[in-house]
Amino acid sequence: MDQVTLMTIGIAVLAALCVGAIGFAVSGMARDKKANKRMARVTGKAVTQREVEQESNAQRRKAVQENLKVLEAQQKERKKNLTLRLRIERAGLDMTPRNFYMLSAITGLVATSVIMLLGLPPLPAVLAGFAGALGLPRWALAFITKRRQKAFTEEFANSVDVIVRGVKSGLPVNDCLKIIANESPEPVGSEFRDLVEGQKLGITLDQGLERIYERMPLPEMNFFMIVLAIQQQTGGNLSEALGNLSRVLRERKKMRGKIQAMSQEAKASAGIIGALPPVVTILIYLTSPDYMTTLFTTTAGNLIIVGGLMWMSMGVFMMKKMINFNF
Repeated sequence: MDQVTLMTIGIAVLAALCVGAIGFAVSGMARDKKANKRMARVTGKAVTQREVEQESNAQRRKAVQENLKVLEAQQKERKKNLTLRLRIERAGLDMTPRNFYMLSAITGLVATSVIMLLGLPPLPAVLAGFAGALGLPRWALAFITKRRQKAFTEEFANSVDVIVRGVKSGLPVNDCLKIIANESPEPVGSEFRDLVEGQKLGITLDQGLERIYERMPLPEMNFFMIVLAIQQQTGGNLSEALGNLSRVLRERKKMRGKIQAMSQEAKASAGIIGALPPVVTILIYLTSPDYMTTLFTTTAGNLIIVGGLMWMSMGVFMMKKMINFNF
């Protein structure tokens, strides 16, 4: 084979290699272009889906904020319309306002009669009657209401757990409320029993919860009402939301116990300091009545009594403000 033939073969091989390289490059560019287009479509779909999710979350947050504003406005309106009948319902007493006024008048008359039978001047008798007619019944009503609300708070977390387990097992919310009404202790059972009976008469769940909140104006009940209202209007996993609420309620209960334990010393000191002056006065009056009679029989003594009661009241209210923890 001569030199010309070899050169011809070499040129042909090089030309073939160049053509192959060019074709490979062109096909690679086409594949890259198709891949880029495919990637752009996938990325565009992902971006579009993410935008849709963000828009949906924004709409849900807006709906939640609007619901919260409506609920807050309703709560403020209820606070303005606090009547004696509502106070009696919050205490769980089967009594009308008329009977309460009659009981207050009887208490005032009894207090006045006792002071007059002890032979004291008219001024202490009038003050005792005023306290017995207006102060003592309302204090007792507030005490019963606070004790009832405390019992409701202690048991409410367990009732929320009943709803969570019932929803997870497939029961509707109304059946879970019936279980709470029948099996929960007082006052949770009676409150939810009124809710279930109201639903039988056509009252909606939101209206029934609002009535419970009127009788039990507690943060725990407010949280529960907001969760159910938002879930009904915007959707979502009810069992998960109520499970989170149950954990929050139990953590609040633990925090309440810690605060009470840490503040017991201050409360005991305040109780001793507040009870010391009246106890000493009573003991001195029992041991030396002539020494204390001047306070009740003279004008200066009456002014001293009034001034001492005013200062004692200011001190007691100040100590109560210092040891009272709202949480």
